[in-house]
Amino acid sequence: MGRGVDPIRAEVVARFLLAAAEEMGATLMRTAFSPNIKERADCSTAIFDAAGEVVALAQRVPIHLGSMVGAVDEIRRRYREQDIRPGDMFIANDPYTGGGTHLPDINIIAPVYLGKRIVAFVANIAHHADVGGMVPGSEAAVCTSIFQEGIRIPPVRIRREGELNRDVLELILLNSRTPGERVGDLQAQFAANTVGMRSVLQLFDRYGPKETQAAVAAYLDFTEKRFRAAIERLPGGRFEAEDFLDGDVEGEVCPIRLALTVGKGRLHFDFTGSGPQLAAARNIPYRALLATVYTVAKSLLDPEVPANAGSYRTLSIKAPPGCVVGPVPPAAVGCRSISASVLGDVIAQALSRAMPEEALAGCGPHQLYVLSGTDPRTGAYFVNYETLAGGYGARAGRDGVDGVRVHASGSSNLPVEALEHAYPFRVERYALRDGSGGAGQYRGGAGVERDYRVLADDIVVSLSSERQHVPAKGMAGGRDGATGAFVLNPGTAEARRLPAAAADVRLARGSLFRICTPGGGGYGDPRGRSASAVERDLREERITPAQARELCGWGEKT
Repeated sequence: MGRGVDPIRAEVVARFLLAAAEEMGATLMRTAFSPNIKERADCSTAIFDAAGEVVALAQRVPIHLGSMVGAVDEIRRRYREQDIRPGDMFIANDPYTGGGTHLPDINIIAPVYLGKRIVAFVANIAHHADVGGMVPGSEAAVCTSIFQEGIRIPPVRIRREGELNRDVLELILLNSRTPGERVGDLQAQFAANTVGMRSVLQLFDRYGPKETQAAVAAYLDFTEKRFRAAIERLPGGRFEAEDFLDGDVEGEVCPIRLALTVGKGRLHFDFTGSGPQLAAARNIPYRALLATVYTVAKSLLDPEVPANAGSYRTLSIKAPPGCVVGPVPPAAVGCRSISASVLGDVIAQALSRAMPEEALAGCGPHQLYVLSGTDPRTGAYFVNYETLAGGYGARAGRDGVDGVRVHASGSSNLPVEALEHAYPFRVERYALRDGSGGAGQYRGGAGVERDYRVLADDIVVSLSSERQHVPAKGMAGGRDGATGAFVLNPGTAEARRLPAAAADVRLARGSLFRICTPGGGGYGDPRGRSASAVERDLREERITPAQARELCGWGEKT
């Protein structure tokens, strides 16, 4: 493994730290107050070395990695070590000054001291259902400035030598529509870091600082070496790709362009030529760009490589300032996770050109909707932030996955029972969306449909999405996936399709709100699909016999 370190000990150290990061995540979810964290697991945890390199990342929401890395970097840049004390914890969320990716994701970072020295950092991030701004949920594509999206927090102390900084806490609470939830969730984040600090110190006590740090450094070197080997299996050269986000006006599009250069043990991602930053909140800040590149490269090249900073050394990224993947303030960025799903397709498309045997068709991203209002059962105001999964694209050799978060996205849906218990809605339908996956020799994954019956007055919904105008592309002759849709009162005379991006759409008591998420693209000519696969599709009622005949030539093969 190098550096004169016993490889078995390095593996033990790395696995211990990964287990510690997972324990932090379990602590955060079990002690959180809001359904968004405790039920949907919209949170992540990680452990960094003293130099700010990520060593262990719990496998939860990949896009959170960029934010935690950014927050640790900003703390190390802004604060001298002698100005930090044991027991300090820092809070940050701002994409432009705090290393964040959007404002609802709040980072809590804590240094780990061994004696008088910082030997590590522990970090967690949680998506808070509301941090202020012009729209409940603090995340809406219609925002045109980050100042409309909520409270911006640079890296500041939220705990000082173990004591809560109430001034900072009260400032945050005053900017949230649901301050009670914010208190509970922040306390859960403090608890998660406390658990992580305890575990890291146990490791240093067991092996001592010198051997522990050497083992960590050797493990990062091993990860780098392994990922370089994966890159070197690719043919050298330049591979280009392009896809489109929705633009500032319904029906317009904004390109994301990538030129991928494969060198000896290195990948360079150049996004020059991408469209200018948008007025809408679809822009992808730098840290979200990094996290998406890291995640997609890992998943396609070596899914089992450890998720740490070693592999990141092999990747370089260029994004011109002022473009949609390199926005400058005050660009709004709230919906960056949906946009990053399309970005992930661009990255996968370029890598697929370099490794066609592992190619991946376009994917259907999640759709975002924030329901808010007063619950008549309690009289309390609520904000129900939710995202609903789409369909994964087909691969060169396998069907796409149905109803799944794609690329750097990762949180789950809110279970029906938890939703109905917490909020005044009844879920009347939740199913895979028939026919939404693109046809092909290997079919794209299906999106989902979910119907909400509104059981209260004065409910409003804010909507944000991608792939309601530009479908997930099929590959090698495969068909495109179905686009998504928001529909009010489907199947009635009052039925109408809602915009792909909107704020404060009023929903009357008794109305039905339907979310249809986009499907993934197919791979290969549909007529190349095997008879057994077509028959399985028919048994599962994914397609009708007429569609089987039209798309796949079913009947001609039997």
